[in-house]
Amino acid sequence: MGRRSRRRGAEALRAAESEYRNAEGDLLALRGALSPASRREYADALAGSPLSQEDAWQRAVEFLFERLAVRWDVAGAEPITRQKELLARYRFAGPAERHWIRDVLREHLAEHFPELTAP
Repeated sequence: MGRRSRRRGAEALRAAESEYRNAEGDLLALRGALSPASRREYADALAGSPLSQEDAWQRAVEFLFERLAVRWDVAGAEPITRQKELLARYRFAGPAERHWIRDVLREHLAEHFPELTAP
């Protein structure tokens, strides 16, 4: 039997998602799984350069957002689900939104990845 016949009835495994809402009603859905390679890359990003710890911290937050964000519903608009668009929207976010996202990421890490250092 070929590979095609073995795949027919199989369903792709998907990590569980957690949803977080802010006071304005925006919703951010985060993936509940992070590969070992991504965990290593995150640790490297967080360690960063000793010359600029602030840059390393910012990059670590962006890295987590990029790897964990699944969907972002902002102000009742069409939900953002594509990775490039999610990252672009994150980069466009104002200080209050970034603060909320950092808090959500910290909460999510504490619940799903307690072994990782939160940014």
